Amino acid sequence: SQYSAVDTNPLSVYIMQPIWNKIIKIVPLWIAPNLLTFSGFVMILFNYFLISFYDWDYTASGTSPGLVPTWVWLFSAFTTFCAYALDSIDGKHARRTQSSTPLGELFDHGLDSWATSIFVLSFFSVCSRDNGKTGVSVYTMYIYLSIVLFNFMCSHWEKYNTGVLFLPWGYDISQVVLIAAYLLTGIVGVEVWQKPLLFGYYITDVLVILLIGFSLFLSFPQTLYNIHRAYLKKTLKNDSLYEGLLPLVSPLLLFALLTVWVVFSPSNILAKQPRLFLWMVGVAFSNVICKVIVCQMSSTRPEPLHWFLLPLALLVSAAISGLLGAMEEAALGALAALLTAAHLHYGVCVGRQLSEHLNIYIFSLKKRVQE
Repeated sequence: SQYSAVDTNPLSVYIMQPIWNKIIKIVPLWIAPNLLTFSGFVMILFNYFLISFYDWDYTASGTSPGLVPTWVWLFSAFTTFCAYALDSIDGKHARRTQSSTPLGELFDHGLDSWATSIFVLSFFSVCSRDNGKTGVSVYTMYIYLSIVLFNFMCSHWEKYNTGVLFLPWGYDISQVVLIAAYLLTGIVGVEVWQKPLLFGYYITDVLVILLIGFSLFLSFPQTLYNIHRAYLKKTLKNDSLYEGLLPLVSPLLLFALLTVWVVFSPSNILAKQPRLFLWMVGVAFSNVICKVIVCQMSSTRPEPLHWFLLPLALLVSAAISGLLGAMEEAALGALAALLTAAHLHYGVCVGRQLSEHLNIYIFSLKKRVQE
């Protein structure tokens, strides 16, 4: 199916696009667009592990400011900008080199679906977790991450139903805010997040309120409006309500199971291992969303129940019934490793199948020789 995306965000249209159009001119024509996409993702991943090294449990900024070196925050601003730039020019570069393919589209959106959670998880190190005086509680972190992933899912659910990807306004705004936040932290220090900004509210509170406001009053209504408009114009991809809602079943069940675990965990798993738990949430969501993207691109029906839900349901019931006892953390670690490995394996397999099917290489513009 022909790829179509609509971007109406003034920040993107009037400020960022002219910048990307300048940057794209320096990219050599022999570089494959997927290489740009992948490089940006690798930078975000590297940056995430770097921050995790200094601040595994999200306490560094709150308890011992200066534990994360200043250069790490400045490097975070740099990698976030590079990843944002690469993600914004990969499509332009594909059109320049006449190498736009469904593989490129899947590669771009698939990596975005994973990067989305990694951006959020890296940012939590800036605001730090609640230490009684400042910071954000781990539950707020979980809700925050869920809302961001819900927004991402909405735009792809919308595309599944309308065939058009309306790029969410939140994306460009969030990237610019992230870069500014890292720069501010690098220049002023993490202390800036620990002083009230307005009327006793901290910057982090303002960001959380903005995010929730954006999601519930801008993104989600826009999604429903776009689907409704397609329905009136009779351009909906799916004729029945059941078909239209099918892609939402797995993500909503996933969220329900995870929330039950968070709320009823005997050892308070989220507070014990916030980084591990939230990483697992991000990977699981990314895989569920990737399957929706594949279905939407290949016009096939998504399976209502994702296989991740079974091991997760078993683990959650074993955990909250107290069966796991002291093994709960170890079980979380094992599940996080399993899901990450499964997600990587899925990505590699789909990439290889598509590259063979379309007779192209993933990271090179050379044509495959026909067997």
